[in-house]
Amino acid sequence: MNDKPVIAAVDGSQDGLRALEWALDAARRHEASLRVLHVRPEPARTRSGGPPGPDEDPVLAQAQARPAELGGVPSVEYVVTEGAPGALLTGAGAEARLLVLGSRGRGGFASLLLGSNSLAAARDAECPVVVVPRPGRGGEESEVPVRPDGPVVVGVNPDGSVGSDDPDSPDATTLAFAFDEAARRNTTLRVVTAYPSLLQTVMLPGEVPPPQIDQDALERETRALLDGLLAPHRERHPHVAIDTAVLPGDAAGHLVDASVGAALVVVGRHRRRLFAAARMMGSVTQAVLLHSRSPVAVVPPVPEEDGAQED
Repeated sequence: MNDKPVIAAVDGSQDGLRALEWALDAARRHEASLRVLHVRPEPARTRSGGPPGPDEDPVLAQAQARPAELGGVPSVEYVVTEGAPGALLTGAGAEARLLVLGSRGRGGFASLLLGSNSLAAARDAECPVVVVPRPGRGGEESEVPVRPDGPVVVGVNPDGSVGSDDPDSPDATTLAFAFDEAARRNTTLRVVTAYPSLLQTVMLPGEVPPPQIDQDALERETRALLDGLLAPHRERHPHVAIDTAVLPGDAAGHLVDASVGAALVVVGRHRRRLFAAARMMGSVTQAVLLHSRSPVAVVPPVPEEDGAQED
């Protein structure tokens, strides 16, 4: 049984309040407690000279009004800490069922699509990280609102790797997370996969043309691989309606398109490679984080067993 809380990171910004609202709803769906966390980047002191507690923190005071407004909330805990937000928020993932953040905080440049703290947590945290975007990200005059009852979207690669672009790291954990979220929301799971499209090349005199690729056969093979990957999850969640989209070309673009009107987009993260200086998310996952119109869940892979070589 997972008794870990849903953790919402707040910083006094509207992005943080949007993340808190999403986390409240997630805590209700998961029947979990909620921890509201404020990480102060610089030390603050009260009149008595000591660090402020949760009751003395203005950011948490602002956040405390939200559960009362939204109603039907689970047990809520308010925590304030001090230090480097990127590192402390990432570390909080070890104690969380879900870590929920806004796409940007109070600092940084207004033109940024994703803040450094959200990026660090999505890349490094041990639990799934949900990043809630701000409205208007797509630039439309009338932005389509996020629909809590919309479909859950998950990206799957044709080779069986889920939500990333690493062909060596197939991981069913992301699919399991997506099925569970769709079941909790009683909504459709939209599974999006892309296969390579036929590129038109310009031939110079004397060049040998590349071998022709049967696009229809490639689509059929991709669909067959996808059906095999989904089969065990269908058995565990027979009541989840599944809508599959097998499309040519740009996986990230297809997922961003599918995010319009979605409740959640689920993507995976690379395993950490041996001798790699840092974890990587993959270009598809990062593009979806930057451009999705709906909240994005980045699901880490299952840790390797002790002594096993990492990919």
